[in-house]
Amino acid sequence: MPSFEKSPPELVERFDAAAARFPDAQQRKMFGYPALFVGGNLVTGLFADSWMIRLGEADLAELLALPGATAFSPMAGRTMKGYGVLPADVVADDAALDGWLERAIELGKTLPAK
Repeated sequence: MPSFEKSPPELVERFDAAAARFPDAQQRKMFGYPALFVGGNLVTGLFADSWMIRLGEADLAELLALPGATAFSPMAGRTMKGYGVLPADVVADDAALDGWLERAIELGKTLPAK
């Protein structure tokens, strides 16, 4: 397994604070990074210095249209379908961040439980 860079402590604190606002999602680690799951399905989490999120097709297209948003590729050439990376200005804004997290959690509720 490759060695992954740790997330900055301030980003982890930001994630923990946001996660606390969504008690219907379960917080646990994924590859050593904090993540949120709904019904056993990953909906959002940190990866190195990025905040990735799982979205439906239309929501992902909307996210990727934002400046600074990208598709989520944990390794070169390994883009994860249905996942994007939130831009820094979204991560820094509680209202914007919560809006995207709500979309991810709602998607998670529609997926078969694992």
